[in-house]
Amino acid sequence: MPSFTDQTGHTISLDKAPRRIISLVPSQTELLYDLGLEKEVVGITKFCVHPREWFRHKTSVGGTKQVKTDTIHRLQPDLIIANKEENVKEQVEELARHYPVWVSDVNNLADAYAMIEQVGSMTGKKEAAETVINRIKINFSGLPADHSPLTTAYLIWQNPYMAAGGDTFINSMLQAAGFKNIFSAQTRYPEITIPGLLIANCQLLFLSSEPFPFKQKHIDKLQPLLPNTKILLVDGEMFSWYGSRLLKAPDYFVKLHEQVNY
Repeated sequence: MPSFTDQTGHTISLDKAPRRIISLVPSQTELLYDLGLEKEVVGITKFCVHPREWFRHKTSVGGTKQVKTDTIHRLQPDLIIANKEENVKEQVEELARHYPVWVSDVNNLADAYAMIEQVGSMTGKKEAAETVINRIKINFSGLPADHSPLTTAYLIWQNPYMAAGGDTFINSMLQAAGFKNIFSAQTRYPEITIPGLLIANCQLLFLSSEPFPFKQKHIDKLQPLLPNTKILLVDGEMFSWYGSRLLKAPDYFVKLHEQVNY
C-alpha cells in the first residue's frame, strides 16, 4: 500500500488513487482542477473561488477555519487535503481520526513544487503535476533580473495592521518578484504601525486583496499619513496562492513593476 508523508511529517496510506477528494485550501483546490480531477473532487470550502464552476456546483464543506464535519462525513472522502497555516489544527486532527488527511506547509517556491509533486503522486496525476511544475519554473525564470530598489511592506490586515514577515510564502514571492521586504527579519505576520513604517523608510506599500480586502478608500486614508510612500492595491492570490495560480504570477509581477515605475 503506497504511503505519503505530508509536509508536517505525518504519513498516510492509500490503497488506490482517491476517488472522493475534499480540499480545504483554495489554492490547492485550483491545483486539483488543473490536474484534471473534476470527477474526483467532491467537496471544497466556501473560499475556493477558482474555478468558478466548482465554486458554484461543488459541495461546500464550510470555511477554512470552520469546516462542517457533518457535511464531510456525509461525503465520505477517501482523501482530504489541508494546510498547516490555513486550517485549524484541532479540526484537522479530528478529521484524521476518520480519513486520510494530507497537510501541506508551504513557505517558499521549493515547498510549493514539493506540494504539487506530492499531490500529483497521490491522485494519480504525476505527469500532469510535473508539467505544471516545469511550466511554473519556466515562467519564473523569465522574470527580469533587475530588482526594485524600493523598500517594501506588504499588508494583509488592518485593525491592527499586519504585514508579511520573512518566513512566509508572501515574502518568498516578494523576493522572486524583486521587491525588498522591510519586515523580512520578522516572523509570520507582525503587527505594525504607521510610525513604524515611517521609521523603516517604507517607500512602497502593498495593500493585499486578501485576507483583508483592502480598497481604494484605504489608500486614501493612509496616503496623507505616508506622504513619501507609494501605495498600491495588489492581487493577494498572486502573492499567497501556492498551487497552479503560480503559473500566472510572473506576468502579474512584471505588470506590477510597470505600475510601480509609472
